[in-house]
Amino acid sequence: MFFGEFAYKIDEKGRMPIPPRFRNSFKDGIVLTPGPEKCIIAYTAAEWKKLAASFTATTPLTPSKMRKLNRAIFATAFSTIIDGQGRIALPVPLRDSAEIKDDVVIAGANTYLEIWDKDLWEEEKASSQEQAWQIIESLEKR
Repeated sequence: MFFGEFAYKIDEKGRMPIPPRFRNSFKDGIVLTPGPEKCIIAYTAAEWKKLAASFTATTPLTPSKMRKLNRAIFATAFSTIIDGQGRIALPVPLRDSAEIKDDVVIAGANTYLEIWDKDLWEEEKASSQEQAWQIIESLEKR
């Protein structure tokens, strides 16, 4: 389980550290993909395989919609490993899509990590915290 937030700087080669407490979880590799919001999602190899399996299981989607979904998810993903200094290189297309410049925040999101531009993270965090209690209260009414 991933939780917490960690601030880092991107170096001149586009690398950033993975928080030390999470590195062992990524020993088999990391899959990076654009998130639905302006962030990068980092999956463990095992979690990525689960995600892929869920897409190939019986689905109510038509074959054409499934192809589009597969292209959107898998064609934009990158596989990488943590280097000897605990860093990963963030591919330029992912940095561009997430508008990541120099300062990043890695946010734990249960089964994956989210990598955000620091300023965009501050906006998203405020919005998420404001809405979280409304969501929790709607769950309690069920």
